[in-house]
Amino acid sequence: MLYEAGLYVILKRTPIIFVGIIDPIGSGLIASMARPGGNATGFTVFEYAIAAKWMELLKEIAPSVTRVAVLRDANVASGIGQFAAVQTVAPIGTELSAIGVRNAKEVENAVAALGRDAGLIVTASGFGANHPQLIATLAARHKVPAVYPFRYFARAGGLTSYGPNYPDQHRRAAGYVDRILKGEKPGNLPVQAPTKYELVLNLKAAKALGLEMPPTLLARADEVIE
Repeated sequence: MLYEAGLYVILKRTPIIFVGIIDPIGSGLIASMARPGGNATGFTVFEYAIAAKWMELLKEIAPSVTRVAVLRDANVASGIGQFAAVQTVAPIGTELSAIGVRNAKEVENAVAALGRDAGLIVTASGFGANHPQLIATLAARHKVPAVYPFRYFARAGGLTSYGPNYPDQHRRAAGYVDRILKGEKPGNLPVQAPTKYELVLNLKAAKALGLEMPPTLLARADEVIE
């Protein structure tokens, strides 16, 4: 017990800079974005306004989609928040539904049941981060156009992704490390959202779905996988 108490004190005093947290307030890591308090600060990988971009991309690539399923983790605040953000930007007449991510079998059954004229938006979650190949493969197998939150989904065979540039997040984190080593307190350094986002298009996946990427979208892409 004494060892555990001592370890807890050390962890509470050790400066922590995170670069891969979706919702640091909901996770209990910080008190606020502007003044985190405590010993932790860093850079989030998501802001809810990006949900509008996911929906926009899906409708631009697959305009015939009238039903959209949102893959989310309802057990965490960020999963609930991301679904709510998608709801606020869904075009009139678009039917939305949520798919839980508790296990692979449930995801497979839900994607298989989507049927024609359906699309998929995959939100940022721990399950998704651990199963990009599974999710991309399921979407391809059942002919469901999908938009993903990170580049590694597109590289795993996903149709398109739009999300933060991870290398940039780590470069910015290095600046915070330098400031803390020079005496600044983590709790006084504001948590920052991404400033660089990247659009990745997978032409091979599009061809398999019978879709053609709009030229305007290709012109905006940061990476095109052929």
